[in-house]
Amino acid sequence: MIFSSKKLALPDPNEALPGRDTAMPITNKHYVTGNPIAPPFPENMELALFGLGCFWGAERKFWQTPNVFSTAVGYSGGLTPNATYEEVCTGLTGHNEVVRVIFDPSTIAYSELLALFWQCHNPTQGMRQGNDTGTQYRSGIYTYNQAQWDEAVTSRGHYQQRLTESGFGLITTEIIPAKAFYYAEDHHQQYLAKNPQGYCGLGGLGVCFG
Repeated sequence: MIFSSKKLALPDPNEALPGRDTAMPITNKHYVTGNPIAPPFPENMELALFGLGCFWGAERKFWQTPNVFSTAVGYSGGLTPNATYEEVCTGLTGHNEVVRVIFDPSTIAYSELLALFWQCHNPTQGMRQGNDTGTQYRSGIYTYNQAQWDEAVTSRGHYQQRLTESGFGLITTEIIPAKAFYYAEDHHQQYLAKNPQGYCGLGGLGVCFG
Protein backbone atom coordinates (compact mmCIF):
# COMPACT_ATOMS: atom_id res chain seq x y z
CA MET A 1 0.00 0.00 0.00
CA ILE A 2 1.05 3.59 0.53
CA PHE A 3 3.36 2.77 3.45
CA SER A 4 5.38 0.08 1.68
CA SER A 5 7.79 -2.15 3.53
CA LYS A 6 11.22 -2.39 1.90
CA LYS A 7 12.24 -5.64 3.53
CA LEU A 8 12.86 -8.20 0.78
CA ALA A 9 13.69 -11.31 2.83
CA LEU A 10 11.51 -13.22 5.27
CA PRO A 11 12.57 -12.86 8.91
CA ASP A 12 14.40 -15.51 10.85
CA PRO A 13 12.22 -16.95 13.66
CA ASN A 14 14.49 -15.41 16.30
CA GLU A 15 13.92 -11.90 14.94
CA ALA A 16 10.16 -12.19 14.36
CA LEU A 17 7.92 -9.95 16.43
CA PRO A 18 6.18 -11.76 19.33
CA GLY A 19 2.60 -10.74 18.59
CA ARG A 20 -0.18 -11.41 21.08
CA ASP A 21 -2.84 -13.91 22.14
CA THR A 22 -5.79 -11.59 21.52
CA ALA A 23 -7.49 -11.80 18.13
CA MET A 24 -8.29 -8.66 16.15
CA PRO A 25 -11.88 -7.49 16.80
CA ILE A 26 -13.90 -7.37 13.59
CA THR A 27 -17.44 -6.78 12.42
CA ASN A 28 -18.69 -10.16 11.23
CA LYS A 29 -20.69 -8.84 8.30
CA HIS A 30 -19.37 -8.23 4.80
CA TYR A 31 -19.84 -4.57 3.89
CA VAL A 32 -20.96 -5.48 0.35
CA THR A 33 -22.64 -8.89 0.49
CA GLY A 34 -23.96 -8.80 4.04
CA ASN A 35 -22.70 -12.34 4.60
CA PRO A 36 -20.42 -13.29 7.52
CA ILE A 37 -16.67 -12.93 7.08
CA ALA A 38 -15.82 -15.18 10.04
CA PRO A 39 -16.99 -18.70 10.98
CA PRO A 40 -19.33 -20.39 11.32
CA PHE A 41 -20.09 -20.52 7.60
CA PRO A 42 -22.79 -22.61 5.91
CA GLU A 43 -21.76 -26.26 5.72
CA ASN A 44 -21.35 -26.28 1.94
CA MET A 45 -18.74 -23.52 1.95
CA GLU A 46 -15.02 -23.97 1.33
CA LEU A 47 -12.09 -21.61 1.90
CA ALA A 48 -9.42 -20.34 -0.45
CA LEU A 49 -6.50 -18.10 0.48
CA PHE A 50 -4.47 -15.87 -1.83
CA GLY A 51 -1.76 -13.22 -1.60
CA LEU A 52 -1.45 -10.91 -4.60
CA GLY A 53 -0.24 -7.54 -3.42
CA CYS A 54 -2.11 -4.86 -1.50
CA PHE A 55 -5.13 -6.63 -0.05
CA TRP A 56 -7.49 -3.70 -0.58
CA GLY A 57 -7.65 -4.15 -4.35
CA ALA A 58 -7.15 -7.90 -4.20
CA GLU A 59 -10.21 -8.39 -2.01
CA ARG A 60 -12.37 -6.29 -4.34
CA LYS A 61 -11.50 -8.55 -7.28
CA PHE A 62 -12.90 -11.54 -5.42
CA TRP A 63 -16.03 -10.00 -3.88
CA GLN A 64 -16.96 -8.70 -7.34
CA THR A 65 -16.81 -12.25 -8.71
CA PRO A 66 -20.28 -13.81 -9.13
CA ASN A 67 -21.14 -16.61 -6.68
CA VAL A 68 -18.42 -15.77 -4.15
CA PHE A 69 -20.17 -15.95 -0.77
CA SER A 70 -17.85 -13.71 1.23
CA THR A 71 -14.30 -12.38 1.54
CA ALA A 72 -12.02 -11.09 4.27
CA VAL A 73 -8.52 -9.66 4.41
CA GLY A 74 -5.83 -10.60 6.86
CA TYR A 75 -2.30 -11.77 7.45
CA SER A 76 -0.91 -15.26 6.92
CA GLY A 77 2.18 -17.18 5.91
CA GLY A 78 4.33 -15.76 8.69
CA LEU A 79 5.31 -16.18 12.32
CA THR A 80 3.69 -13.50 14.48
CA PRO A 81 0.30 -14.34 16.04
CA ASN A 82 -2.41 -11.68 15.71
CA ALA A 83 -0.10 -9.16 14.12
CA THR A 84 -1.20 -5.58 13.48
CA TYR A 85 -0.91 -3.84 10.13
CA GLU A 86 1.92 -1.69 11.45
CA GLU A 87 3.81 -4.81 12.56
CA VAL A 88 3.33 -6.53 9.21
CA CYS A 89 4.69 -3.42 7.48
CA THR A 90 8.00 -3.78 9.34
CA GLY A 91 8.69 -7.05 7.53
CA LEU A 92 9.38 -8.70 10.90
CA THR A 93 6.25 -10.85 11.08
CA GLY A 94 6.82 -12.84 7.88
CA HIS A 95 3.17 -12.43 6.98
CA ASN A 96 1.70 -11.78 3.59
CA GLU A 97 -1.33 -9.57 3.01
CA VAL A 98 -3.93 -12.13 2.01
CA VAL A 99 -7.54 -12.48 0.94
CA ARG A 100 -9.67 -15.30 2.33
CA VAL A 101 -12.40 -16.31 -0.11
CA ILE A 102 -15.46 -18.19 1.13
CA PHE A 103 -17.18 -20.00 -1.71
CA ASP A 104 -19.61 -22.78 -2.55
CA PRO A 105 -17.84 -25.16 -4.96
CA SER A 106 -21.19 -26.14 -6.46
CA THR A 107 -21.63 -22.60 -7.81
CA ILE A 108 -18.02 -21.51 -8.46
CA ALA A 109 -15.06 -23.84 -8.88
CA TYR A 110 -11.71 -23.38 -7.19
CA SER A 111 -10.19 -23.40 -10.68
CA GLU A 112 -12.16 -20.24 -11.49
CA LEU A 113 -10.69 -18.51 -8.45
CA LEU A 114 -7.21 -19.60 -9.54
CA ALA A 115 -7.74 -18.16 -13.02
CA LEU A 116 -8.80 -14.83 -11.50
CA PHE A 117 -5.79 -14.89 -9.18
CA TRP A 118 -3.30 -15.33 -12.02
CA GLN A 119 -4.87 -12.80 -14.35
CA CYS A 120 -5.37 -9.88 -11.96
CA HIS A 121 -1.78 -9.43 -10.71
CA ASN A 122 1.82 -9.85 -11.84
CA PRO A 123 3.10 -13.14 -10.36
CA THR A 124 6.69 -12.66 -11.55
CA GLN A 125 7.88 -9.88 -9.23
CA GLY A 126 9.15 -11.65 -6.12
CA MET A 127 8.73 -9.59 -2.96
CA ARG A 128 6.68 -6.84 -4.53
CA GLN A 129 3.59 -6.02 -6.53
CA GLY A 130 3.77 -2.96 -8.72
CA ASN A 131 5.14 -0.09 -6.67
CA ASP A 132 4.45 -1.89 -3.37
CA THR A 133 7.71 -3.42 -2.20
CA GLY A 134 8.23 -5.86 0.66
CA THR A 135 7.59 -9.38 1.84
CA GLN A 136 3.92 -8.64 2.59
CA TYR A 137 3.25 -8.12 -1.13
CA ARG A 138 4.55 -11.46 -2.42
CA SER A 139 2.43 -13.64 -4.65
CA GLY A 140 1.12 -16.74 -2.89
CA ILE A 141 -1.50 -19.47 -3.00
CA TYR A 142 -2.16 -21.07 0.40
CA THR A 143 -3.99 -24.36 0.12
CA TYR A 144 -6.37 -26.09 2.53
CA ASN A 145 -6.18 -29.61 1.13
CA GLN A 146 -4.33 -31.80 -1.35
CA ALA A 147 -6.86 -31.19 -4.12
CA GLN A 148 -6.33 -27.43 -3.89
CA TRP A 149 -2.56 -27.87 -3.87
CA ASP A 150 -2.67 -30.10 -6.95
CA GLU A 151 -4.89 -27.63 -8.82
CA ALA A 152 -2.73 -24.70 -7.81
CA VAL A 153 0.49 -26.35 -9.01
CA THR A 154 -1.12 -27.40 -12.28
CA SER A 155 -2.48 -23.89 -12.84
CA ARG A 156 0.96 -22.39 -12.19
CA GLY A 157 2.49 -24.57 -14.87
CA HIS A 158 -0.26 -23.68 -17.31
CA TYR A 159 0.02 -19.95 -16.68
CA GLN A 160 3.80 -20.06 -16.88
CA GLN A 161 3.46 -21.44 -20.38
CA ARG A 162 1.08 -18.62 -21.29
CA LEU A 163 3.45 -16.02 -19.82
CA THR A 164 6.47 -17.48 -21.58
CA GLU A 165 4.63 -17.41 -24.89
CA SER A 166 3.91 -13.72 -24.24
CA GLY A 167 7.53 -12.85 -23.41
CA PHE A 168 7.25 -12.60 -19.62
CA GLY A 169 9.57 -14.08 -17.00
CA LEU A 170 9.29 -16.82 -14.43
CA ILE A 171 6.51 -17.01 -11.86
CA THR A 172 7.68 -16.45 -8.27
CA THR A 173 4.38 -17.40 -6.61
CA GLU A 174 4.73 -19.57 -3.52
CA ILE A 175 2.29 -22.47 -3.18
CA ILE A 176 2.24 -23.87 0.34
CA PRO A 177 -0.29 -25.28 2.81
CA ALA A 178 -2.27 -22.54 4.52
CA LYS A 179 -1.05 -21.43 7.92
CA ALA A 180 -3.10 -19.57 10.51
CA PHE A 181 -5.18 -16.71 9.14
CA TYR A 182 -5.29 -13.56 11.27
CA TYR A 183 -7.97 -11.01 10.46
CA ALA A 184 -6.78 -7.54 9.57
CA GLU A 185 -8.16 -4.51 11.36
CA ASP A 186 -11.83 -3.75 10.78
CA HIS A 187 -11.20 -0.67 8.62
CA HIS A 188 -9.20 -2.78 6.15
CA GLN A 189 -12.13 -5.15 5.55
CA GLN A 190 -13.79 -4.30 2.19
CA TYR A 191 -11.77 -1.09 2.26
CA LEU A 192 -12.46 -0.05 -1.33
CA ALA A 193 -16.21 -0.42 -0.87
CA LYS A 194 -16.03 1.94 2.11
CA ASN A 195 -13.51 4.22 0.33
CA PRO A 196 -14.22 4.01 -3.42
CA GLN A 197 -11.44 6.43 -4.30
CA GLY A 198 -8.88 4.58 -2.19
CA TYR A 199 -5.52 3.32 -3.35
CA CYS A 200 -5.29 0.22 -5.53
CA GLY A 201 -1.98 -0.77 -7.08
CA LEU A 202 -3.17 -4.10 -8.46
CA GLY A 203 -2.55 -4.78 -12.12
CA GLY A 204 -2.25 -7.89 -14.25
CA LEU A 205 -0.08 -8.57 -17.28
CA GLY A 206 -2.91 -8.77 -19.77
CA VAL A 207 -2.33 -12.48 -20.39
CA CYS A 208 -5.48 -14.58 -20.34
CA PHE A 209 -5.30 -17.74 -18.25
CA GLY A 210 -7.50 -19.70 -20.62
